[in-house]
Amino acid sequence: MALALFDLDNTLLDGDSDYLWGCFLVEHGIVDGEYYESENRRFYDQYLDGSLDIYEFLRFQLAPLKNHTSAKLEAWRDTYLQEKIDPILLPRAHQLLDKHRQAGDELLIITATNSFITAPIAKRYGITHLLATEPETIDGQYTGNVNGTPCFQSGKVERLHAWMKAHDQRLDGSWFYSDSHNDLPLLEAVDHPVAVDPDDKLKTHAQANGWPVISLR
Repeated sequence: MALALFDLDNTLLDGDSDYLWGCFLVEHGIVDGEYYESENRRFYDQYLDGSLDIYEFLRFQLAPLKNHTSAKLEAWRDTYLQEKIDPILLPRAHQLLDKHRQAGDELLIITATNSFITAPIAKRYGITHLLATEPETIDGQYTGNVNGTPCFQSGKVERLHAWMKAHDQRLDGSWFYSDSHNDLPLLEAVDHPVAVDPDDKLKTHAQANGWPVISLR
């Protein structure tokens, strides 16, 4: 049995769940539309070009969570999942996951997007293990801060090693599927890195290093 690790946004999904959550908040009038839409786009562009300050982004992205009750947030999230996520679930992603299940591998989604957004998406793919950026809560209320190390770039490697220690897992024979050059630290740590519908930087790196390049679209 080997670990089979999967990025989520633009890998198992035909889109970015983090960015789409921001779009949903704007469309439903939950946040200041013009400002939030502009900042959401700015941070997404920075993510794409590799210049994102993850802590600056998380201060922006987690702020709406602290302003509303858990019940209201969960109701909005249910609508968001129906409107934004269900249409971008990928049949070929299900097939890839099933292939690893049949091989007896341990499946894990590892994503920079926070767990409030991604936990129900992991369930839609039937994956129990999720490593995501964790929003801080105190007495059941989101604070708008991040708890622990963001699951981003080298933070993914750090978080994964802590998870493996807790679950008695190793990287022998491991796989990691991702679309993004931001995931190069983890892609270079596994035995079987796979570029999935990759951005230009990752595609160039993958081809130079003989990594498989596949599409789930």
